[in-house]
Amino acid sequence: MLKKPNILVVGSFMMDLIASTARAPKSGETVIGMKFQTAPGGKGANQAVQCARLGAHVTMVGRVGDDAFGTLMTETAAKAGVDVSHVSVDPAESSGVGHITLEVTPSGAQNRITVCPGANHTLTVDDVSWLKDEIGRYDMVMMQFELPMEVVEAVAEWARAAGTPVMINPAPAAPMSDRLLACASYLSPNEHEAAELAGHPIDVSNGVDLSDVEAVAKAFQARGVENLIITMGENGSFIAGKDGIHQTPCVKMPHVADPTAAGDSFVAAFCTGLTAGLPQGEALAFASHTAAITVSRMGAMPSLPTVDEVQQLLRERDYRGFDPAELDALK
Repeated sequence: MLKKPNILVVGSFMMDLIASTARAPKSGETVIGMKFQTAPGGKGANQAVQCARLGAHVTMVGRVGDDAFGTLMTETAAKAGVDVSHVSVDPAESSGVGHITLEVTPSGAQNRITVCPGANHTLTVDDVSWLKDEIGRYDMVMMQFELPMEVVEAVAEWARAAGTPVMINPAPAAPMSDRLLACASYLSPNEHEAAELAGHPIDVSNGVDLSDVEAVAKAFQARGVENLIITMGENGSFIAGKDGIHQTPCVKMPHVADPTAAGDSFVAAFCTGLTAGLPQGEALAFASHTAAITVSRMGAMPSLPTVDEVQQLLRERDYRGFDPAELDALK
């Protein structure tokens, strides 16, 4: 019997400014775009909203600016069911912004993102120090790298000391200390972040070279990571842990509208499924179905599906790992 998990997300809020174009401009070049739109996002907020839409109780810790973007982002998260009472407002700094160039071609869509952290980077360890005594009551702590690294490290150490599992989504890629890696119950980079952080390439030109995955996994395991999950888009995901390396296939949709937030959707669904009571392999399949819906829609937060929608896709694809009816416990 599944349960509603209690998840803490310490992370970022970013307003996404999305310019769609048939071809991304080269250096010094101007092109005429197809469409412009805005969507609330940020890796932390995306993951918090996805967990909430899948039925988890979610508390979000972060910071926005005293501006229209900050108000809209916190209101959107709250409407999804996220507890935003611990999201603070910086009166002197703007809210974070993600500038997204979305290149749309007949074969799909690819994004290029520039992040301006704004108020996200004014969050301090002192601001979140109350978590030291409270973190033990959560089933999982999720963090990313759009906040100051000292905040991520402090929260991870408090969680480990309290026996609370920690999911680190190292995006955007940044150097990680051994003390942070030792606190990571799960580390979930995409293939580009994993290759950069491990210092070993992952060749996906003709499928996935498993020897590359093995080499990257060994590099992280040598530094204390318990479980490594590498997301690889259409090549699915790989998890490396004490039971070896296992692949979960990609769930493909007829149309890819926007890959923005696909990784956030995947990580959030995995954490929700795992802490709700699904076995690890089934939680990964749940995550793949969730992310598949996300890439079929435009925008970050607006694209994140509900548990009803994921349940429907599982039935449409005749998934047999667990009965989709079990997800009724999350509603």
